[in-house]
Amino acid sequence: MNLQQTRPCIGIDDMALYVPNLYLDIETLAQVRNLPYAKLNKGLGLQQMAIPDAHEDAATMSANAIMQLIDRNQLDPKCIGRIYLGTESALDGAKPTATYALEMLQQKYGAIYGPDCFKHCDVVDLTFACVGGVDALHNTLDWVGANTTRIGIVVCADNAKYELKSGGEYTQGAGAVAMLVKHQPRLLAIGPHWGVATKGVHDFFKPQRSYTKKQLIEELLTLTNSTMNADEVLKKLQDMPHTNGILTTPDENVVLHKDTPIFDGQFSNQCYQDRIFDAYQHFKQQAGAHAHIDKWSRIVCHLPYAYHAKRVFSKIWLHHKQSTGQWEALAQSNNLIQPQAIDYSSTMAFEKAERQFFRAITKTPDYKNFVQEKLEKAQRASSLVGNMYAAAIFLGLMSTLQADFDDGAAIAGTSFGFFGYGSGSKSKVFEATVQAQWKTVVQHFNTFTTLAQRRGISYEQYIALHTKSQKQSLETPVKGFALQEIGTIGVQEGARYYTSN
Repeated sequence: MNLQQTRPCIGIDDMALYVPNLYLDIETLAQVRNLPYAKLNKGLGLQQMAIPDAHEDAATMSANAIMQLIDRNQLDPKCIGRIYLGTESALDGAKPTATYALEMLQQKYGAIYGPDCFKHCDVVDLTFACVGGVDALHNTLDWVGANTTRIGIVVCADNAKYELKSGGEYTQGAGAVAMLVKHQPRLLAIGPHWGVATKGVHDFFKPQRSYTKKQLIEELLTLTNSTMNADEVLKKLQDMPHTNGILTTPDENVVLHKDTPIFDGQFSNQCYQDRIFDAYQHFKQQAGAHAHIDKWSRIVCHLPYAYHAKRVFSKIWLHHKQSTGQWEALAQSNNLIQPQAIDYSSTMAFEKAERQFFRAITKTPDYKNFVQEKLEKAQRASSLVGNMYAAAIFLGLMSTLQADFDDGAAIAGTSFGFFGYGSGSKSKVFEATVQAQWKTVVQHFNTFTTLAQRRGISYEQYIALHTKSQKQSLETPVKGFALQEIGTIGVQEGARYYTSN
């Protein structure tokens, strides 16, 4: 039985982008941090980073993106069977961030469609670093495929936040992409084959940071130049009634949540390159001999920064050229010699030589032509937004489609290849076919127009938002969904309340 023939035509019918209306110019950050702007701009493709306002989080960005889909397609919420959210910016350890988005949508559409219009909508968060959105799409496609009446929404939302002055700070970004998934889609029909590669590593992660009470007390006493002894304070705490206070809790350790990750940039780049290579090989095993990168008119990858894909895709490109008998002539004309591990005294020396070899490949005219044809259009929006974690690959898709629409490109009937990646680590590779009606959908994107209308902020405003010392929104009046308050007392402690404007 041919799976391609029996599988129903399902995929992405429409897409919506929400990006905060504030951004910091990368040149401003480079000047303050004393970083070479040319390296960030010409080397990494960075121009601007989207910055969430004080009232924005993963839930508001999700709800704002979904709202666009509902309004543009005049969807009755009762017909939306699921809203699956891919995120690594969860707002709670138990309550899904998707439920907060659902509450906001219910608040807005309840007056039109009834107070229980989302009552039978299945919602959940899927988290696997930056590939969680691809996981949500994969899962939803299977669910939609089982019944022609089903429609679902996949939304990806994240605030890609790093420590100030860290090596990841200049790649920050934020936003959400929502996708309408259904039968007979107007935009992209997604194929049945999915390549998967997974390996447990620690290239990027957000652990629970744990500190003893004694550590916290000692730090406080040092900062206040106190003559008190930490052990004396701890003894007093033992005699106090246990409460939900930070130090009066009965637990020995205090667990601290931070939005910022621990990461090893060079190791993460290697993990990315290895996982997408392995997932691509797995994809080809399923799809058959016809499946290869030359078949795809465009290739869309997860972009932690704009130029990342073109830097790490060289391994797949090399393998393709070798398997098709084209490599020997290319290597000779570009004076490229692939390193062999046996020729090096240590693994570290070999890995360094291999990195230099792959970097040399990216400098060749043939590889540059490949990038220009298949990868470049996905980079354009990323340069203006920064990393969006789970939404980054889908921002790249919207960027590509918008650029092709603006160029008048004839891409209907062609196939796109997709390379998702999430640290920790996993890659998924799949393909989609551009549908005949794609222009009627993309004409409403206005991707670059929307990004051009945002407001630049100063470095001081950026710091205030980053450290959360900015309590009032910079954008007034607030448009769309917004965080109103966070509960502080009793059973409402930590509960988040939102409003719609």
